[in-house]
Amino acid sequence: MLRKEEKTAVIIDNRTHETDTGSPEVQIAILTKRINELTEHSKIHTKDHHSRRGLLKMVGHRRNLLNYLKNKDIERYRATIAKLGLRK
Repeated sequence: MLRKEEKTAVIIDNRTHETDTGSPEVQIAILTKRINELTEHSKIHTKDHHSRRGLLKMVGHRRNLLNYLKNKDIERYRATIAKLGLRK
């Protein structure tokens, strides 16, 4: 679970303009932060299948946002991938 300060920091680092809180880049960055935290949780709690399902849903949602961004503007997609250190 992201604290308010962490989420605000992620938004500030990835926004495209001053009042941006919902662009695909920001949403992808927030999901990436949550996915990384939940991945660490899953390594410790291997039998927590409910959290694993949530993790898989978040990964799918991030994939859909990345596909949308790739179809809309390939340069923004490439910049987001490079900034967040994602494989694709």
